[in-house]
Amino acid sequence: MVQTRVARRLKCRKLVADPAPVFADVSGMGLAGRMLNPLHLRTLVVVLRTGSFAEAARRLGYTGSAVSQQMASLERAVKMTLFERDAHGIRPTPTAGFLAEKAQEALAAFGVFEDEVRAMSEGSIGRVRLGSFPTASQKLLPLALSDFVQAHQKVTIQLDEGEPDKLVPLLLDRDLDLALVYHYDLVPHAWPKALKSTPLLTEELILLLPGGHRLEGMEISLADLKNETWVSSGARTSGARSLRRACAAAGFEPDVDFRSDDYDVIRGFVRSGLGIALIPALGHKYSSDISTARILDLRVRRHVLALYPHTTVNPAVEGALLALQTAARTSADVTPGVHVG
Repeated sequence: MVQTRVARRLKCRKLVADPAPVFADVSGMGLAGRMLNPLHLRTLVVVLRTGSFAEAARRLGYTGSAVSQQMASLERAVKMTLFERDAHGIRPTPTAGFLAEKAQEALAAFGVFEDEVRAMSEGSIGRVRLGSFPTASQKLLPLALSDFVQAHQKVTIQLDEGEPDKLVPLLLDRDLDLALVYHYDLVPHAWPKALKSTPLLTEELILLLPGGHRLEGMEISLADLKNETWVSSGARTSGARSLRRACAAAGFEPDVDFRSDDYDVIRGFVRSGLGIALIPALGHKYSSDISTARILDLRVRRHVLALYPHTTVNPAVEGALLALQTAARTSADVTPGVHVG
């Protein structure tokens, strides 16, 4: 048992003294097929700078034996003598000087590489592939990305716009790192189990009326709107389905004459007196010729959330998510009908 422990200690000492050969022979073709170990090169540079194995060991926190073993491994790897040894010390050969000079250039480049890898692991460099739907791109992203880009100047944002049914498959295929999506009450939804969600905002639905409408400024019920002509989004959209189900609960089917998935177009139809519309708060813009009214018994909201894979490997995503949460709080403070979460 004692011998076994001693053997283990000796083995551990050897690993510390000589963590890996300078080159790993992967092709059987000599130096051309090997990879350099930066640890031994750093030690070589310090040995030449200090003039002795002992002083280099003190600078590096090794033992003199460890430094000697590393230099011996380096000599075996390059198959050339780097030091002439005698009882009075060591004397570097021209080969050692040449190798140390070139090593310093390589180590400097490797140091930059290490810094970039560290920055990438901390999320301060890289890219975030972000998906968003149009109203979030207009109202939420400018708030979020202005601060994020200033704090992460080496992180590139790539934006892809679309509705949730387009963005979710891109997340699952890892073509997006993070996506803003939404869902309405009264419309069943289920996000894939491979994706994680973070709630951002809840929006009230705002009733838009042409200026001078009989219900302008009033608090009404859905039943008061059964004889109105409506302007709505596409029949298959979750907004239109939510409207139909809310109206059905109030005892009528909405009469929809005009449809558009562009809220600016919807507002134009309402402004022209072609109908009334129900839109989420983020899609609303104040206009002197469009009025609003409050529907007391409307229990429908639109919910905005961030989706991302459970096993995300992009550290910058965390920073982008925090920026979106901050922007959501700001948006809720300044936008009527918008609430956090």
